[in-house]
Amino acid sequence: MARYAIGDIQGCMASLERLLSLVAFSPAHDELWLVGDLVNRGPRSLDVLRWAMSLGPRVTSVLGNHDLHLLARAAGAAEAKKRDTLAEVLAEPDLGRLVDWLRQRPLFHADATTALVHAGLHPAWTIDQARSLADELAVQLRGPAWRAFLAQTSNGGRPPRWDDRLGGADRWRSLLGWFVRARTVRPDGRLDEFDGPPAQAPPGCAAWFALPDRAWTTHTVVFGHWAALGLEIGQRHLGIDTGCVWGKSLTAIRLDDRMVFQVKSVEAAS
Repeated sequence: MARYAIGDIQGCMASLERLLSLVAFSPAHDELWLVGDLVNRGPRSLDVLRWAMSLGPRVTSVLGNHDLHLLARAAGAAEAKKRDTLAEVLAEPDLGRLVDWLRQRPLFHADATTALVHAGLHPAWTIDQARSLADELAVQLRGPAWRAFLAQTSNGGRPPRWDDRLGGADRWRSLLGWFVRARTVRPDGRLDEFDGPPAQAPPGCAAWFALPDRAWTTHTVVFGHWAALGLEIGQRHLGIDTGCVWGKSLTAIRLDDRMVFQVKSVEAAS
């Protein structure tokens, strides 16, 4: 059995099929960890969702910001964005089943040595704390008031600086900021909206995984979300969003030995 982590797919089903062929993925024996953003901007979001659902327990996928945007649009809690390619999913007669499956995905996953998140972790969080905080969000997404939760968290600008004393929508927005949007952090601890290469980050900003005194480094954290970062292999972090939807490549990494597999994208953002 092998475990592979795969970067942001974003509806790029043709590239995904090539990557799965390259690693000779076997649903009977292998497992996949997906960093989220299964959908949007690529041409075949519906096919990616159906594929992930069909694998059952062989796939573990955390939620990304584009996955949450799809849920918010299905809930009537968000408007379409300029580059959205979600029309086919939203028009699907079986949309309810797709939405229910997506709502059950976690924001964070970890085993004894490795953790999975879409974007990042606050430096003060241990792995157990990250799991507990992600569960707070999961309770809201999986519960009967999930539409109201998305309405309160889908808009509102930059999330508040994380503080465990936060409550309600501010707490949820701050947590989501770290789990699904984090890239660089300002000196005052607030998340920055910068999305370019780290070397071009605003003065004083640091990549979330480079902050000092990180409590989560008992594990190796696998993440995506940062296409301009590209493949980033550190002692305790693995960044694997390599910009497939932007015409670059789709990446898998075999978690047991860190062997990297890549295919050139056959899609480009609309």
